[in-house]
Amino acid sequence: MPAIALNHYNLRAPRALLLQLKEFYCEVIGLEAGARPPFDSFGFWLYAGGQAVLHLSEARAGDVRHTGTATTFDHVAFSCVDPEEMEACLQAHALPYQVAFVPSAQQKQIFLRDPAGNGVELNFLHIS
Repeated sequence: MPAIALNHYNLRAPRALLLQLKEFYCEVIGLEAGARPPFDSFGFWLYAGGQAVLHLSEARAGDVRHTGTATTFDHVAFSCVDPEEMEACLQAHALPYQVAFVPSAQQKQIFLRDPAGNGVELNFLHIS
């Protein structure tokens, strides 16, 4: 019974940071806030292509998240379109980023960090 796809990932943070994350992933990355079941906690579900790919959940009192070297998480990657528009958006938001190319896949990659410091990779296919 193998896994067949990635369903979503979840970021849990205090409310103030959660709001910053929502703004970043919607305004910069281009996800859309959408329907979320009526959980008893505060949060958001963010969608890409009709799929809820990112769940943002408010941390509860005493809920501690490890940062720095205590985790093996490096980044999440999104498939994207229009790299020029994305770079203009990143520049308009004064967000630092790095660009890489994968010639064998004709792919451009943009790497940056979200407001919590999580790595984000943006992949653009068929770049000549």
